[in-house]
Amino acid sequence: MSIKIYNPKLASEIAADLLKIGAIKLSPKDPFTWASGWKSPIYCDNRLSLSFPEVRSKIKTALSIAISKSFSGIDVVAGVATAGIPQGALVAEELGLPFIYVRSKSKGHGLQNMIEGKIEKGQKVLLVEDLISTGGSSLATAEALKEVGAEVVGMAAIFTYGFSISEENFKQKGVDLVVLSDYNHLIDHAQDERMFENDVLKTLKEWRNDPAAWG
Repeated sequence: MSIKIYNPKLASEIAADLLKIGAIKLSPKDPFTWASGWKSPIYCDNRLSLSFPEVRSKIKTALSIAISKSFSGIDVVAGVATAGIPQGALVAEELGLPFIYVRSKSKGHGLQNMIEGKIEKGQKVLLVEDLISTGGSSLATAEALKEVGAEVVGMAAIFTYGFSISEENFKQKGVDLVVLSDYNHLIDHAQDERMFENDVLKTLKEWRNDPAAWG
């Protein structure tokens, strides 16, 4: 499977919802700067969906169904810190499964845990993430779980930019990913709704093809 869109029709609906609530912001003429230093005409903040009950519920249900239909034998749901924690907790509650979360690094005090919650060797874990860009930090979380003897059955996320590097990274690590929506469905929706002029849409597509060099 590697990376797949769970349901194309739903992907368009989720993209529309995220745009409507302002979780996805498009600004081609005044680009954002990512932590990596990349200039980007888009900024995706899926945390905002938590403030909108209808959208929050829709995402929770969609993730839960996508996970149930794409993966089997799940023992534990794990949220990827930080934005994947609330989404993962909602999914775990919906599926009636235990929940844990994984930090990007161990705490510097107390028990110095990287993994919070009860996890046992051999348990099958499904990771929940809010957003996939290159996949690096998400896959590092999967490796941390493997190091304590857990089996990572896969990952689910709300949105992916669909970069080729993320495809390569997930394939290399042998982790399957199912997502609710992606950049292509976002652009298609913006184009259908005539949200931007053709030159702006062209810019958005150019960035998607070579984000590191754009801007």
